[in-house]
Amino acid sequence: MSASTNHRRLVPLAVAWAAARALMLWMLAHDELVPLGRGGVSREVENLYFRWYGVLSHGAYPSGDHLWQYPPGAGPVLLSPALLPGLGYFHAFVALTLLTDAVILAALARAGTRPGRSTAGAWLWTASLPLLLHIPLARYDVQVTAFAVVSLLALSRSPRACGALAAMGALVKVWPALALIGTPRGRTTREAWTSAVVTAVVLLAALTTLFDNPFDFLRQQGGRGVQIESLGGTVLGLARHAGWPGQVRYRYGAMEFTGPHVPLVAAASLALTVAAFGLLLLWRMRARRWTPSTPYDAALSAVLLFTVTSRVISPQYMIWLLGLSAVCLTARHTTQRPVAALVVAATAVSAVAYPGMYGEVVDSTWTGCLLMVVRNGLLVGAAALSFRRLWRSGLSVPDRTGHAHTELSLDSGRLPHKTLNAS
Repeated sequence: MSASTNHRRLVPLAVAWAAARALMLWMLAHDELVPLGRGGVSREVENLYFRWYGVLSHGAYPSGDHLWQYPPGAGPVLLSPALLPGLGYFHAFVALTLLTDAVILAALARAGTRPGRSTAGAWLWTASLPLLLHIPLARYDVQVTAFAVVSLLALSRSPRACGALAAMGALVKVWPALALIGTPRGRTTREAWTSAVVTAVVLLAALTTLFDNPFDFLRQQGGRGVQIESLGGTVLGLARHAGWPGQVRYRYGAMEFTGPHVPLVAAASLALTVAAFGLLLLWRMRARRWTPSTPYDAALSAVLLFTVTSRVISPQYMIWLLGLSAVCLTARHTTQRPVAALVVAATAVSAVAYPGMYGEVVDSTWTGCLLMVVRNGLLVGAAALSFRRLWRSGLSVPDRTGHAHTELSLDSGRLPHKTLNAS
């Protein structure tokens, strides 16, 4: 396909992205409206992020702040609005978030226009992110997602770049490290994982030198309980209707349940997370076949498993899942197409629950509980389906034509340029 043809294909995509982001900006500008959260969404940037910016700009991470629960790499991201000195902190933060959003779109579109690839991922990102209303513009999860998206898309060309980008993302919010779970065995894995370790060590050493209190976040993160929007929170919300006497309190930056048996539910969530990690390791040890889409599929499956077993499922977590779903859809032979549809549906329900009907969720009304059952049910279904399809694709025997399967050499571990019979 010629460059001019690709250009014509991408014009509607660019127009759709601009229109969708204009709508998101309008919602952010009218954040005080009741359906948009009465100012609660933008307040996190205006107050919390800006307060942390003041501490970070003096060479220290927040210490003793129970709301600061992020790895050291989050510091430079929250300081980045200083790159636009002509704007106030809030406007500079939003401008940089939009710029990062555009980078993700460009990376997905570029990957999608290669031979044997698809622009469906770029379209999914463009059309699905606004389902979260204006939330993505007022959280730094778009920036974190960019590290994971670009890392995965770089794998086939430069495993070292893939590893370095995943490590950068992990230092900001941990989960981008899961982008490396599906790298093919052999040289590709060695290069990507070695690059990730070296990058993480170097950057962590630099941040530790430049800032005080870099590891205070560990103390705050360990104290988190069961957020009302998590899977465990859904169980506790329903239990309130059966007479459970627990209450909802604002703790560690989220609405959490307190009361009898909450520590047990939190422990069960951690146990499920460990079990999920074990399943992923088992898949990796037993998998014998990789296609170019396998690293993408594995990353989505891993993040889904860790999300549904987490003690916290904030609305912005859906940004991560949309980004990884979009990466999967750039590959024509991905196993995750129906999973991506479930993620989009869960995203739409998330926006209804927060900010629009968050009071119902906090009060555990039947409406609030139903919203959480539907949203978390979709996520659990997506996680189970994702891992099942990943598992089967890794162990399955190709048909007689070899369609959509390419067996990789375990000696080289290199990704092939295309699958057999790729269109």
